[in-house]
Amino acid sequence: MGMCVEESVNEWFDSLPGTGGIYRLIDEARDDKRQKDRIGAVIALGESNDPRAVRALMECCNDGDAEIRRHAIEGLRKLRSGRAVQVLIERLNDKGEHPATRERVVAALAAIRSYGAISGLKDRFSDADEDPAIRSSIGQVLSLMRIR
Repeated sequence: MGMCVEESVNEWFDSLPGTGGIYRLIDEARDDKRQKDRIGAVIALGESNDPRAVRALMECCNDGDAEIRRHAIEGLRKLRSGRAVQVLIERLNDKGEHPATRERVVAALAAIRSYGAISGLKDRFSDADEDPAIRSSIGQVLSLMRIR
């Protein structure tokens, strides 16, 4: 016999952090004054598997702290939400962003695999002025996905 749909929905819902817990993490990621605490909150949001974390992680992608941005991008890679595609593409298009962070954006967009994510990767790949290392990473990802 198959599993009842209602039971599977309840299992998913029960696995989410409690309302107070997820919102506490969101507040810490946005507002905590200590970098270490913010990073911990951003990492926890990425590992939460909770769709409520996506917006806060998207905001953190534009943070002034490069380490916060890097962890937020990694969190979005884990959550694989299509809502994050535009913010991730903006980070990828920012040639002033650290190359390692841009590499994580490539991985995040590849994990999401939406039309918009793939289109953003293709646009960067076709830019002759793009960093050769970034173009190579994008080319590898598109090849693995059998897209070019």
